[in-house]
Amino acid sequence: MTREDAVGATLRSLGWPVYVPAMLWGLGQGAILPVVVTSAVDLGASLAVAGLVLAGLGVGQIAGDLPGGWLVGRVGERRAMLLAAAGAVPALLACLLAPTLWLFAAGVFVTGLCGAVWNLARQTYVTEAVPYAMRARALSTLAGVHRIGRFVGPFAAVGAMAALGTEGAYWVHLAAAVLAAGTLVLAADLRPIDRLAGSDDHVATLAMLRRHAPLLRTLGLSVASVGVLRASRQAIIPLWGIHIGLDATAVSLVFGLSAALDMALFYPGGKIMDRYGRRWVAVPSTLLLGVAHLLLPFTTGAVGLAFVAALMGLGNGISSGIIMTLGADFAPATGRPQFLGTWRLFADFGNGAGPLATSALIAVFSPAAAVVVVGALGLWTAWSMNRWIPRPRAVTEPRPADAG
Repeated sequence: MTREDAVGATLRSLGWPVYVPAMLWGLGQGAILPVVVTSAVDLGASLAVAGLVLAGLGVGQIAGDLPGGWLVGRVGERRAMLLAAAGAVPALLACLLAPTLWLFAAGVFVTGLCGAVWNLARQTYVTEAVPYAMRARALSTLAGVHRIGRFVGPFAAVGAMAALGTEGAYWVHLAAAVLAAGTLVLAADLRPIDRLAGSDDHVATLAMLRRHAPLLRTLGLSVASVGVLRASRQAIIPLWGIHIGLDATAVSLVFGLSAALDMALFYPGGKIMDRYGRRWVAVPSTLLLGVAHLLLPFTTGAVGLAFVAALMGLGNGISSGIIMTLGADFAPATGRPQFLGTWRLFADFGNGAGPLATSALIAVFSPAAAVVVVGALGLWTAWSMNRWIPRPRAVTEPRPADAG
């Protein structure tokens, strides 16, 4: 069997227990994202308050990262994912049946919190189940199928809403969460090394934070910056399109082009990382995102915006899975879930801060000033990734001591 045959066999073996549930969960998330604001407004929220309710999804993810690491370390990956799916059911029912805005906002927050546990558990599982030589491809594929699910989700929601109204979107997420849990139950044994409750591989989160503080305050900040760049890209393309006078149809087509490139490039990016090292994707991708932001003020029409959006899609697409892969590389064998929870906290904080920072810069200065600041951050991120990601020695499992 060739190396590529072995990689293909491994990825296929992950299809049912990992990739199918990840796509279903992403589909559910994608289904509700476009309608949370509408639901909040229907319950009496202003547009500003509705935006805060939508931000509750991201806040829930941030709040769930550290507890999620503790939970996965305690009960194992599969049990943690099943608990996340079980928690998402009442949260989504609250979104469906909430008579007040506060209850609806609480349901949105808990949905984000459950998503954090789910994402962390599946990342931990792939990290431990896949050999280092094919780790980046496995994790890039995991990120890629999740993005595909989020892309399909809004279209599934449209069909459900045609029959059920706005509530149909939440029913789609609810059904997707139940189906994702069902695939995990049917996958009787995820892997021989699946943790059992009460295993001795958990460590105190604060102790782990102190131990890895040098890494977290260097490369961890770079990871947070990647989150800002990615989230800013999603917000700035439609904002800039409106700023230069494009209609909603043109903006949607441009955004769709960027999303298509984003989804198409996850596997090539993982292959490059496995073959040449993580730096060969981390640096070019963040450089592309930074340069694309800096080019945005020079666009005045749909063609120019489409070109810049394509560059952003290219940069974001090839970097699919880079954050999870770096986290897996540095994670110690003991306390791995807690470390990965902390690692995801940095990325999720950047994802949450990106749109807020972009909006604040636009409000205080101008759209052009906002994209220049984010573009400069992209250049710094590329430099810091090049500075802090270790040079590859060989395609072997790195020693935990080296990872620090």
